Parts: sequence; C-alpha cells; structure tokens
Amino acid sequence: MIHFKNNKLTVQVFTDRQSMGTNAASDVAQTIRELLRNKDEINMIFAAAPSQNDFLAELIADSTIEWNRINAFHMDEYIGLEPDAPQGFGNFLGEHIFRKVDFKQVYYIQMTKDHFEQECERYTRLLSERTIDIICMGIGENGHIAFNDPHVADFNDKAWMKVVDLAPQCRLQQVHDGCFPSLNEVPHQAFTLTIPVLMSATYTFCIVPATTKAQAIYNTLYAPISEKYPSTILRNKENARLYLDMDSASLLPEKYRIINNNS
Repeated sequence: MIHFKNNKLTVQVFTDRQSMGTNAASDVAQTIRELLRNKDEINMIFAAAPSQNDFLAELIADSTIEWNRINAFHMDEYIGLEPDAPQGFGNFLGEHIFRKVDFKQVYYIQMTKDHFEQECERYTRLLSERTIDIICMGIGENGHIAFNDPHVADFNDKAWMKVVDLAPQCRLQQVHDGCFPSLNEVPHQAFTLTIPVLMSATYTFCIVPATTKAQAIYNTLYAPISEKYPSTILRNKENARLYLDMDSASLLPEKYRIINNNS
C-alpha cells in the first residue's frame, strides 16, 4: 500500500480493487465504532455505483458494526425511471447494503416523475435535522461527486438537494459501468445532494477503482481546485481519505504506482 497526502486529502493506493475495498471497509468500520462510543446513533450517506461493490461487500460482512444505531441516506437518484428499476440508486443500495443489514432507518430519495421541489424539500428537511457523520462516495469519470457534474457544480451552493441535467459524459459512464445497455436509456435528469452538503460530513471515505477513473483521479489530485473539476474540492476536506487501486492510480507519478509488497 502507498500512502501520501495532497493538501488535506489522504490518499492510499492498493494493488487491486479487492484490497482497496477491504481496507476502506475496515477504516469505515473503525470510524463507526469510534463515533458510537460517544453518540447514541450516527448518520451515513452512501453512493450507489459498481465502483462501490467491493467496499460494500466487505462493510456488511463486518459483524462488529451496530447497524441498528445508524441512519442511512443516499446522495443522488435518477428521475424518470420506474420505481422498481434496478438502475435506481435506492434499489441498487437496497440490494447491496440497505436490505442486507438492520439499519435503524433508511431514508430513500423517491424516484418521482413530478413534484421535484417537494422531494428536494423533504430530503433537505431529513438531512438538516441531523449531523452527517460519514459519507462513503466515489468520483465520476468527469470528476463529478454525487451528480454534481462540472456544468452544475457549485462549491457555494445554497441548496441542499437539487434537480440537475446530467452531462453527456456522465450519462455515458452509466453505459460503461454496465448499468444501462445504451445511452438512449439513461435518464437525462437526477436529484443530487449539493457539494456543500457532501463536504459537511465529519468523515469522508472516497473509493475509486478502475482505469476508466484514472484521468479523473489525476485531475482530482493535480488540477486547480475549481468547479471545472468538482472532485478537487476533496483536497480542502479535513478527515477525507481517497482509496485507489493500481488502475485508477495509473496516471499518477511513478513513485505512487510502485507498491512494495513488504510495505
């Protein structure tokens, strides 16, 4: 494993995505245990994407976690899919974690086809009543975090949740990930939590494997911190950790890509 910091962001590079997921899950579980020593319950926000599969599988396998003291949220959701569509992020998380363990409460974003403002208000109210303790997230091919694509990203957004038009590269990523068979079937709009909400968590764990994310990771660490590269804001975040495999780290300087197995 390689460990370094860029600004405030801690970065760890692992040999493969399985070890990346295992280590990220171990760190999240440890943080959960530490928080629950001093709090009756905590609140977590999860990302829904195939990039999170290894991490989520390891996390739900940890028998030390008191899930019944954790409230769960997710950070984005498509607009226009049928309620039972497997591509829906609530449904994805239901399959991979929300229905696998006994959370105190799971708060789903509704895949409504109308009443967008009311849904944003409802979810904002739920979040604003709580402290966000932990966010587990990824980074998109275009550097988005949640569905804050470059053209809608706002580091000073006043909203908590909003409706956005998805960028073409973002929609194409959903095809690359195998979530949709063709671009025509990917929704054009989605709900997303905004960047200030994502940045408000006490602890942030960002899990990003795969070659398709290599350019986004390079930009995250070395591009100017700006909405043009939304994920660069993570470099300003205290208690933020970025987990990579060798594929997603493949464009980083060589010293961050050669892992000594004895380290």
